[in-house]
Amino acid sequence: MQLASHRMLPDGRRLHLHHGPIDLIVQAWGAPDEVAASYGQAVARFETILSELVAELPLLRQAVGASCPLRGTTARAMWRAAAGHLPRFVTPMAAVAGAVADEVLAALVRGRDLRRAYVNNGGDIGLYLAPKPEDGISCAGESFRVGLVVDPGDPRVPGAIEVTHDMPVRGVATSGRHGRSLSLGIADSVTVLASSAAEADAAATLIANAVDLPGHPAVHREPARARDPDSDLGDRMVTVDVGPLSEADVDVALAKGRDAAAEMIEDGLLHAAVLVLGRQVRLAGHPQAQHAKRQSRETRIHA
Repeated sequence: MQLASHRMLPDGRRLHLHHGPIDLIVQAWGAPDEVAASYGQAVARFETILSELVAELPLLRQAVGASCPLRGTTARAMWRAAAGHLPRFVTPMAAVAGAVADEVLAALVRGRDLRRAYVNNGGDIGLYLAPKPEDGISCAGESFRVGLVVDPGDPRVPGAIEVTHDMPVRGVATSGRHGRSLSLGIADSVTVLASSAAEADAAATLIANAVDLPGHPAVHREPARARDPDSDLGDRMVTVDVGPLSEADVDVALAKGRDAAAEMIEDGLLHAAVLVLGRQVRLAGHPQAQHAKRQSRETRIHA
């Protein structure tokens, strides 16, 4: 396995971390010495993450069950994010990109005095936002403006959402048939806002799977193993191409995805989602929403 690498990008502000399939962009705001120290912490943690995941890869590719068999902190975070979706079929790999972003972000901010920070793992993003000072006067709190592609035909015209420190959102992830991973559905994209990047990643994967038209002649599929012999999806049929769809077809597929998202929101698994297919967009939830079920769910899921 190649060694992990790190470098500052030409702008002198962003840190690039690379190791095998993992490619992160990291940025922090704060006093220069605090930012430099935080980057050192991120590099130190990043250097071991891939080897830890590879050591448990056979278990990470198995469907989540009632108890967690994993040992590494990132692997266990993946399991927790996926286990919330039981009894749906899901493996911890559904949350891998988001969990890596969360793990590096946690190392980045630990013990440091930063205003805000993010770790972007190919579009799955962990966010840190400093809270509003107790006096409530000197600062209004930090925020991030996060771009959302709502028209796959013209990604240069994105939507956007302002994530503020007082929102419960700390993770953003996008999934769909055009992404890095195989998809069981036909969504062009599903972007999820959740309490962590790992939770957003798992939810986006499953909502994208739910945007579907089973048996439709315009949807072409192959066994996942035929596309990737090591896929955690095994012989499940994944989408490889989608031909022309009617507006009614698109509406039906998006309705299925929105129903799945609404159920997950009710269960406290995410805060909001943006679903896109064929230039149609559906929204579910609201990024400001707090969900009472989340606390009870967390008491049931331990890793």
